[in-house]
Amino acid sequence: MVRRASTHRLEFNAATIYEYPEHLRQWLDGLPKVPGVYTFHGESDTLPLYIGKSINLRSRVMSHFRTQDEAKMLRLARRVSWITTAGELGALLLEAQMIKTQQPLFNKRLRKNRQLCSLQLNDDKPQVVYAKEVDFTHSPNLYGLYANRRAALETLKKIADEQQLCYGLLGLESLTKNRGCFRSALGRCAGACCGKETLEAHHQRLLTALDKVRVVCWPWQGPVGLIEEGPDITQIHVIDNWFYLGSVSNLDEAKTLKRAPPGFDQDGYKILCRPVIGGKYQIVPL
Repeated sequence: MVRRASTHRLEFNAATIYEYPEHLRQWLDGLPKVPGVYTFHGESDTLPLYIGKSINLRSRVMSHFRTQDEAKMLRLARRVSWITTAGELGALLLEAQMIKTQQPLFNKRLRKNRQLCSLQLNDDKPQVVYAKEVDFTHSPNLYGLYANRRAALETLKKIADEQQLCYGLLGLESLTKNRGCFRSALGRCAGACCGKETLEAHHQRLLTALDKVRVVCWPWQGPVGLIEEGPDITQIHVIDNWFYLGSVSNLDEAKTLKRAPPGFDQDGYKILCRPVIGGKYQIVPL
């Protein structure tokens, strides 16, 4: 009985905390129903509270006003600003850029993952390589992006289990000369380690499985402009080595943007790879 009463009391208190943010109502009048990025600002001019994106700015910002879990952020907010984009892709790119550079208080903090790694296959045995040591933008035969070495090896083990590959031949465990691995005796390895199948067949299954997570090299010599057309505006998103540099309205402006910094932009790659490679948008080399 005591626990039940305590639970009800906590729920009641949480509900009474929320009050409709009337002080922000004035900022809603001009919100358009178009794609873009919005920002909730507090007292600080340099540290925003929250940055988000949507294909319908008005609808998304209004949804914050109906969410009790965001009561604290809404109480601290003093105004709302927004930037419209041509479409969803532009909103995704701009949101990621703004969160990185402005580090809003209520957003999940985006930090550089210094352990970012991948599986590289230069011979029959995959090796874990790190973005701080290998140029992921231009290096061939990279498979998957992982937060750390452990995550990369866990993925390799999963592939081995699904494809009946040999842990020993993949470098995941040691092999005794002229003897099959322990998993082959259990029927979990197809037996490339003991002659039950050819090394070529083993390697081909590995390649087929890894190809699903292949990291795509940057396909151009330099920066490009990706053209996104909206109902009211057209934007040229300038991209260099998977880094989003900014959006402009004409090609002359695009050439004035700075080049990509060194390193590999995991967020940019994840947002841009499919749209760029898929041919959905017109691409103009700069």
